[in-house]
Amino acid sequence: MKVLVAPLDWGLGHATRCVPVVREFLNQGAEVELAVVRSNATLLRGFFQELRQRLAPSYNIVYPKHGYNMGLWLAKNGVHLRKVMNYEHRFAEEMVERYHYDVLVSDNRFGFYSRHAKSVYMTHQRRIAFPKVLSAFEPVGMLWHASVMKHFDEVWVPDLPEFPGYAAGLSHVNKSPVPVKYVGALSRFENHLGTETPRNYKFVAIVSGVEPARSRFESLLRNVLAKVPGRHAIILGKPVLGVKSWSEGNIDFHTHLPDREFAEAVRGAQWVVSRGGYSTVMDMAVLGAKCIFVPTPGQYEQVILAQDLAREGYAATISESNFSIETLLAAMSEKGNVSLPKPKDNALLKNAVSDVLTTNNI
Repeated sequence: MKVLVAPLDWGLGHATRCVPVVREFLNQGAEVELAVVRSNATLLRGFFQELRQRLAPSYNIVYPKHGYNMGLWLAKNGVHLRKVMNYEHRFAEEMVERYHYDVLVSDNRFGFYSRHAKSVYMTHQRRIAFPKVLSAFEPVGMLWHASVMKHFDEVWVPDLPEFPGYAAGLSHVNKSPVPVKYVGALSRFENHLGTETPRNYKFVAIVSGVEPARSRFESLLRNVLAKVPGRHAIILGKPVLGVKSWSEGNIDFHTHLPDREFAEAVRGAQWVVSRGGYSTVMDMAVLGAKCIFVPTPGQYEQVILAQDLAREGYAATISESNFSIETLLAAMSEKGNVSLPKPKDNALLKNAVSDVLTTNNI
């Protein structure tokens, strides 16, 4: 059975959560190849050096400086997004025709399906969250997403089937145009749990996302952590630069860290500060981190996730506009007992992959 896995290129989280999916297909004897863009090719090459990569279309998303502009940005760029979706659908059909793939796995790539291969769509955001000022349009967003999903044979949700899981109302939706399978929390760190690591850092900050929000968050973290007593680390999320490390004052910087070193740094931190992307949430849950999430402006689903997790007592959250040494230290003091629940072992992903590989309705 030949499988092509294609993660979306809106940040690296889509690529990292595909890692356990690829591993499971390989474990079950499938021949796997990857559809990549330049921004995630290096990262995935680090995990799967032996796997062939196909260059896929890029969405080329750049988030606005202010979150309230995202709705307007999407409206303005709707034609561009539709063109990319149409192009990636033609690309997917061509890949199946030329290289005879039996299964396509799309992580949130809206047009990556084929009429001639089993097509799986993976998303945690079955409900597309809108800010309060645009909440009247949320049903329209859900209808649009349902129209995307109906082109696929089934939908995989990287969450627990029991509410609230980790994504709560974003992932747990009653209606779907195609069969839905929950495949559990997906993390690339599942093989690097190890033993407890001494707490060497007060804060480990993880920079992620797309520009210009990524660089703005990096600058904010540099300025704030430099004023906080203690030793800190900032992981810059730049795998294309290789693994480089240096120190400035009380902060150790890393362009990128291999999984084992990344896991050790996180487990060696009293607190982790990061964006509130869902892949990051799953990674931090697996690693047992105490988290302060700073949602990316313009990505309202991160705001919803962070608020839900804070309400459950799983994490703390600070908006980017309010992030400062005062709010950071206050979150430490007020939310000292927060803890993300570790996901339990389950066979959800294993069973979903097995079902795809053994069914004949391709």
